[in-house]
This record gives sequence, structure tokens and C-alpha cells, in this order.
Amino acid sequence: MAFDIRKEIERLKREKNAVILAHNYQIKEVQEIADFVGDSFELAKIGKEVEAETIVFCGVRFMAESAAILSPDKKVLLPVEDAGCPLADTIKAKDVRALKETYPGIPVVTYINSSVEVKAESDYCCTSSNAVDVVNSIDSDEVIFIPDSNLGSFVQEKTDKKLILWDGHCTVHHRVNVEDILRIKAIYDDPYVICHPECRPEVVEACDVACSTSKMIEEAKKTDKKIVILVTEEGMRHRIEKEVKDKLIIVASPKLMCVNMKKTKLQHVYEALALEQTEIKVEEEIREKALIPLKRMLEIGKKAKQLAGV
Repeated sequence: MAFDIRKEIERLKREKNAVILAHNYQIKEVQEIADFVGDSFELAKIGKEVEAETIVFCGVRFMAESAAILSPDKKVLLPVEDAGCPLADTIKAKDVRALKETYPGIPVVTYINSSVEVKAESDYCCTSSNAVDVVNSIDSDEVIFIPDSNLGSFVQEKTDKKLILWDGHCTVHHRVNVEDILRIKAIYDDPYVICHPECRPEVVEACDVACSTSKMIEEAKKTDKKIVILVTEEGMRHRIEKEVKDKLIIVASPKLMCVNMKKTKLQHVYEALALEQTEIKVEEEIREKALIPLKRMLEIGKKAKQLAGV
């Protein structure tokens, strides 16, 4: 009988009582084998809520670390050990400590795209969808915002607080320029252009809306326009095409491809389950410290929903 890797993954998943989580930027085959597909922290929360004993996180290291922070009682596996994030790599824990010494008393808001050690030195965490709410909720006229300067610039436009930005950025989103947007808009008649706030400020300005990847699905559904252009990692197209059948979904540029996100293949998912590798372990002292800014972020989200009557 021929070896069917999908069937073997399903068999091992049942045998190991595992759940497979895949980020929106993963390749199509990995998204299809996953139990849940979504944003990084959205998936980490799902991993905590489900009854599985093992989490296979198809993404990059900081995402698996977030799952390990929230689910210390579960085994968290990252299928490709060296799947990293250049944005997260721009800042270390020692850099955060240096910032706090330079700007004493100013709270640190850290984007979820960061290492567990950096989170542990922070006061608050945020995602691309709640960054503005988190910053605006803080009782301080100044805020240190790390590590993505483009997301920080996006937030700065929506707050009266002064943001002190770290000079980091997502290499994928940052490499797209305004000329790329103008070029693709000229090709298609009256498109709706959705970008991620990790893009350059001038790119964000040239688009119709900037939002998190999960919010992009909602935006693509609600627009009356029949052509939707995505200015984010190209893996997002597959997710939206599955849910939005009546529109043409275009990725703005071939530049929008993350090498690290594309490292994970079905073979890696199979090996992760079969060999229980690579396990992401977080020291308890670091985990407890990193959990504090995450809990603060979640509490801000609860209060925002209460105020909105949700």
C-alpha cells in the first residue's frame, strides 16, 4: 500500500491527541491539513482552549513560544526548528532593558512578533489588530513601541501619545513600495486594496484599508468591489479564496513571500508528530514574566468589548 502522508498525519494526530495549528502565511497544503488556520496569537489562544495534549504549530518560533506561554501543560512542537522571524530577531531582551534605562518610567508595548525573552521584559503586548487600543489604554503620555517601526507609525497616526519606536520591520512587508501599489492598481479596474500595517507608512496611505490578516477576510467579504488586492504575505490569498468565492483575489507583488513561513512542508508536519520534534520549551520564570504583558493585553480587549456592549 502506498504511503499517504495526509492519512499518516491524521493517524498520528489521533494517536498523539494533537491539534495542528497553521498560520495564514503557510503553504496551501499545510493550511489544508491543519485543524485551525489564523493569526499567530489567535492560534495560541485556540491551542490553550482545545483539549489536545500536543500542539503542532506550523509557523515560526515566536508563535510556538506564545502557545507555550499560554499552554505550559501541553507539548508544543515547531515542525521546522530554524523557522524564525527576522523582525523578532531585531531586538533582544538586553535591548529592552537598555531602552527602559534610557527612558525610565515609560511603559513598553511589544508587538506579538517578538521572542519570549523580549515579552518578559515588556509591560504590555499587542497584536496588529489591537495595537491602537492597547496604546490608547495606557496611562502615559509616552510609550515605547517595539519592535516594528511601521506598525508603530500606523499606531502613531491614531493616538495622541508620543511613541518611541524601535528601528525594526518585517522584511517581507517593508520591501513593498508605493510604486508597486500604483502599478498593480493601474492594471486592474477599480480594485479594493487591503494592506497589513507592517507595510511602510506611504504604502498604507496608498491602500484602501490597513488591518490584521484575519480582518482582511472580513474586509474582502464586505466590499462591493469585485477585485481585491492583498498587500501582505501571499499565503493569505488561499485563506481568503476559500471564504470569498465571488471576487478575484490578487497579491500585490511577488515580493510578498516569507521564506521562513514557507519552510514548513507536509513532511515536516509528519516528522513533528512521529518524532515529537522540535519541542519548544520556555523556562517557567521567563514564561511567568512573559505572561504578564499578554494578560494585560487580554484584559484591555475584555474592557473594550464591554464598552462596545459586545
